[in-house]
Amino acid sequence: MFVRYFIELPLTLTTAEEALLREPQEWVPGLAHEAQGTGDRLLADVGFGEKRRVSRRFFVDVGEPMRFPSRTVVPIAWQAADSAALFPTLDADLEIAELGPEMTQLSISARYKPPAGWVGRVADRALLHRVAEATIKDFLERAGRRIASLVPSANPV
Repeated sequence: MFVRYFIELPLTLTTAEEALLREPQEWVPGLAHEAQGTGDRLLADVGFGEKRRVSRRFFVDVGEPMRFPSRTVVPIAWQAADSAALFPTLDADLEIAELGPEMTQLSISARYKPPAGWVGRVADRALLHRVAEATIKDFLERAGRRIASLVPSANPV
């Protein structure tokens, strides 16, 4: 399955890229964990884990940034630490690109595979894809606020 989301930052590409690349392996996992909490709450709201909340630890791997002439991409992977076969794995690209002299687009393109074969695919189509979209959206908005916070003159996102 594929999810894409983007936001605009009122920053130059150079400024935004510098903030994005300021040790992403240190801050990206924390934002992913916070966003995953949002996804878990959404699942509980619709009855998944209502009586017994599904709680899990997961690993977030931040790859080496790749610079291209028009953009910079930071690869991210996240997967459950325990019972990985019961939860989706996600591979994503966090990307920053110039929209104009003072405007940058921060985007995420994520690919994930629902667990549990055809049962997981049916559940994903029925509901879980929307939870994945909301989780990715939450993550990217947190990343945008974090990047903007590193720039003293930036307006909050």
